[in-house]
Amino acid sequence: MPRPEVLERLQSAEHEADDIVAKAENDRDERIAEARERAEEIRTDAEQEARELKERRLEEAREQIDDECERVLEEGKADREALVERAEERVDDVTDHVVSLFQEDVHAQT
Repeated sequence: MPRPEVLERLQSAEHEADDIVAKAENDRDERIAEARERAEEIRTDAEQEARELKERRLEEAREQIDDECERVLEEGKADREALVERAEERVDDVTDHVVSLFQEDVHAQT
C-alpha cells in the first residue's frame, strides 16, 4: 500500500477515534447531568415525604394530647363531683358536731 494511502488511513482512524472519544465524553456528561437531575428529584421527594411524615406525627401527637387533656378534665370533674357529694353527706355530721361543741362551751360557762 502506498505511503500516502497509509497516512490517509491512519488520519482517518485517528479522526474516528477522536469522534468516538468525543461521543463517549458527551455521553458521560449527559449521564452525569441526568444522574444529578435524578438525585435532585430523589432529594426533593425525600424532603417532601419527610415534611408529610412530620405533619402526620405532629397531628397524631396533637390528637393524643387532646385526648389526654380531655381524659384529665373528665377525671378531675368526676373527682370534684365525688368530693362535693362526700362533703354534702357530711354536712349533717359536721353541723351536729359544731352544735355539740357549742353546747359544751355554753355548759362549761354556766
